[in-house]
Amino acid sequence: MNLDLKILVTGVKGQLGYDCVRELKERGYKNVLGIDKDQLDITNEEAVHKYINDYKPDIVMHNAAWTQVDKAEQMPDLVYKANALGTKYIAGACKEVNATMFYISTDYVFDGKGNKPFEVDSPKNGLSVYGKTKSQGEDFVTSTLSKYFIIRISWVFGINGNNFIKTMLKLAETHKELNIVCDQVGSPTYTYDLSKLMCDMMETNKYGIYHATNEGYCSWAEFAEYIFKVANKKVKVNYVTTEQYKKINPNQADRPLNSRMSKESLIKSGFKLFPSWQDATKRYINQMILG
Repeated sequence: MNLDLKILVTGVKGQLGYDCVRELKERGYKNVLGIDKDQLDITNEEAVHKYINDYKPDIVMHNAAWTQVDKAEQMPDLVYKANALGTKYIAGACKEVNATMFYISTDYVFDGKGNKPFEVDSPKNGLSVYGKTKSQGEDFVTSTLSKYFIIRISWVFGINGNNFIKTMLKLAETHKELNIVCDQVGSPTYTYDLSKLMCDMMETNKYGIYHATNEGYCSWAEFAEYIFKVANKKVKVNYVTTEQYKKINPNQADRPLNSRMSKESLIKSGFKLFPSWQDATKRYINQMILG
């Protein structure tokens, strides 16, 4: 381990950025700089190049992104700037200073058809503005750099920021029953576990595209039921299809029904798989309750 590496982490106020900085510091890295949009506007090419050329990081963990999936449909140009162009600028600056880049991507780059897990090289065909722009971000990274880790994740939750678990627990205070989608299937991802993997990857040159989520699959409805069970909340979950849910809540972005992703590339490279999503959910809720 080279504890003198200079590491720049974008999106530090988000769930993953927060955990990356925490994990890096816990491991004893001395030069860790976490930034957010008030320190650097990633959509400003000149500013990005100046910032990265001045700091000269060895590693850039690029977690910053536009992640509001439904809102993205109303403002595609802004989302393209943040997710695609912002990533392009960071990749270009990484090339100039010879830094390794991490780019956090998503299951939304796929169309979610069928029920087989998507491989890292499965054809991409995002359904939403968010999915398409994240896919374009990936393409900018792969066409600019040779030293990169692209990590596709799904259904993210972490201590710092908003997520499905926090939403469910909040709704449990005021609702006795909830309608939750049952035909979208995927894997939750705990940023605490993900940040550990990223730090492990950082010390290797096993560059490439990876899928990293907690193990096992569930629907959103099953995920909600498990959250209520662990948190000891009495809430009835009504299973509804995506189509039914869209009738109740219009103006939704199209989401993939199948978000299963294969971990083959992780296994082949010798990286450890994450614990199950149930284990992660338990640890997370316990941490929230116990602090």
